[in-house]
Amino acid sequence: MHKRTFAARAGHWSARHRRTAIALWVVFVLAAVIGGQAAGLVKATQNDGTGESARAERALNKAFPQNTASESVLVQARPGGSVRDPQTVAAVRAVTAAVAARPHVQKLRSPLAPANAGQISKDGRSALVTFELRGKDAQAEKAVVPVLAAVTKVAREHPAVTIGEFGDASAGSALSKAFSNDFKKAETLSLPITLVILFLAFGSLVAAGVPLLLGISAVMAALGLVSLVSHVTPMDDSISSIVLLIGLAVGVDYTLFYLRREREERRRGASTLAAVDTAAATSGRAVVVSGLTVIVAMAGMFLAGDRTFTSLGLGSIIVVAVAMLGSLTVVPALLAMLGDRIERGRLPFIGRRMARRQGAGRFWPAIVNLSLRRPLVSALAATALLVVLAIPAFSMHTKLTGTNDLPRSLEVMRVYDRMQAAFPGGQIPAVVAVTARDVGAPHVRSAIAALRERALASGRFHAPVDVTVSADRHVASVSLPMDGDGTNGPSESALAQLRGTIVPQTVGRAPGTQAYVTGMTAGTKDFNDLMTARAPLVFAFVLTLAFLLLLVTFRSIVVPIKAIALNLLSVGAAYGVLVWVFQDGHLEGPLGFHSNGGIVSWLPMFLFVILFGLSMDYHVFILSRVREAVDRGRRTEDAVREGILSTAGTVTSAAFVMVAVFAIFATLSQVDFKEMGVGLAVAILIDATIVRAVLLPAVMQLLGERNWYLPRWLEWLPRISWEGETRTGDEQGEPESAAERSRERRRRRERELVGA
Repeated sequence: MHKRTFAARAGHWSARHRRTAIALWVVFVLAAVIGGQAAGLVKATQNDGTGESARAERALNKAFPQNTASESVLVQARPGGSVRDPQTVAAVRAVTAAVAARPHVQKLRSPLAPANAGQISKDGRSALVTFELRGKDAQAEKAVVPVLAAVTKVAREHPAVTIGEFGDASAGSALSKAFSNDFKKAETLSLPITLVILFLAFGSLVAAGVPLLLGISAVMAALGLVSLVSHVTPMDDSISSIVLLIGLAVGVDYTLFYLRREREERRRGASTLAAVDTAAATSGRAVVVSGLTVIVAMAGMFLAGDRTFTSLGLGSIIVVAVAMLGSLTVVPALLAMLGDRIERGRLPFIGRRMARRQGAGRFWPAIVNLSLRRPLVSALAATALLVVLAIPAFSMHTKLTGTNDLPRSLEVMRVYDRMQAAFPGGQIPAVVAVTARDVGAPHVRSAIAALRERALASGRFHAPVDVTVSADRHVASVSLPMDGDGTNGPSESALAQLRGTIVPQTVGRAPGTQAYVTGMTAGTKDFNDLMTARAPLVFAFVLTLAFLLLLVTFRSIVVPIKAIALNLLSVGAAYGVLVWVFQDGHLEGPLGFHSNGGIVSWLPMFLFVILFGLSMDYHVFILSRVREAVDRGRRTEDAVREGILSTAGTVTSAAFVMVAVFAIFATLSQVDFKEMGVGLAVAILIDATIVRAVLLPAVMQLLGERNWYLPRWLEWLPRISWEGETRTGDEQGEPESAAERSRERRRRRERELVGA
């Protein structure tokens, strides 16, 4: 008994009800966009961290519900000058008066007051005017605008001194604007670059526009749905860029799979509807399997134990599901409606030439044929190259990026550097949250005083030490400026001493008192510890589910093992390149960054999940064509050659789109996104060339018919025909045609031989 699969039925219906299918897709996208805009995107507040830093943040947030932003204005005399010089004193007073006149300002402290001597640097050249701004993140960033304007005006009026502001709100506002401009740049460049690559692939603007249309509409719909879901699970700030990145990649990929197969069938003489039916039954099935594999991989982010990963995983799953749905419905409808008109929009002469070159050309057949003629040499050479690329990954050191990694093109960061030089650690302090029934009790106050004295005596912490007590007197916040930049060795050593000896021997000994340490350094360490603990769980989850999915799809235990091994080689090579470039500091000039000696902590797990999912696109697409040829009676060697060469143009085009889009992120100003862009681009490039064109055919040639080996105890798995039909083990009756009977007998003989 034969059944058409969901992909085949969806494509068949959409092609014959194309106006309805297109209208339903448009309504769906518009409804998602309008609903998302009406609901608005709920962004996650600053991550409260994990471990001890999370406990500290929860205590502080509960004790100080009216969030404030700390700000400082640096007033610095010229070299050789002093804060006691008349022009510097005048500048300090002018800054104090200007800031005090702004709304939302509170707790203003002048360095000229005798009680605030700690706000004057040790060399007597620099002074800090400190204050707080009422309001949460967005409110504080809005409130800081008039303050910045007032400080800028004072700076112009006092050119004899250096005046600049840095703090939570001022830095947040400047960085948000800079990163927003970065993302707009990526979004603006990605679309025309994708269109150019697709035009070069198809030689027709109409054909190039179909994949781009699905990608854009899928991203728009997904962003709307993400906004709705954000009211249940708040989303990370970068979710829009991640949805664009993933959505454009998979949307273009899935449409390319479909469109290439439809055009191939048309060139063989099939009618438009028959070609769409064949594409739906074959490439459509590959899209479903590929999409489910990507979704499975993305779901691994839910196990990371961090809400940023949760939001990114959820957004990625939504956009992949939407792109998969669109490729199964609106794409066949568009192809059926356009018919031969999909060839329109060619450039004279050039367009025809590109259209004739849509096959594998000469390069890929030469590479694949060489791999098949010398499979052992090819496999060993390709594996050796990937292992060499992966070797640096064994020395990978992860760390969260700190203030030193932020772009110095921003004035606020140049002010920060001057503040750090004059007041080491003051802008990135360690914060100790002390909780007790009454932190004003004598024994608690004595313990806090001892904490301050021990910290300053260590030489790793510096004045001024700020102690703030909550209104209910249950929590005290102790801010300790520390050595280092927040993520380097001196900061880590200071944190270790603070947590290991200073806190336990002071406030930790006070009866009825608990103390937790937070801050940039503490949050970084706790996050790194979380990633180290959760990575094996995420990796195991993704690999296990991908193995099961491929096992069921191809009814072979060898295929999933081989797919996982090849993908791990790609990921390992990408990790190695990342370490060589960013941790070891190569290519700093061309990429415009300064190495901090590590890889950002969240990236290895994120890259593994994304790369494993996306690389399975190519693997499933190629293997589906190979299996299809095998089902037609071809020898494995011939089927491998046919499958890889028939998909070479599609895989190359899809890979170029992904590499180009990902590479755009390597041009952004923040080093996190540079690392992400380089890692994704390198991995996809390696996967689409060395792995798919050399290693995959060589390994399949060496394995021969063992590629399809399935233990007899797994014979109950569903049997899938890649020509568009599926039969389960309970439905295996006598084949309906002589050709099918012949293929069935051959399969049985092959299984018996392999089993023997």
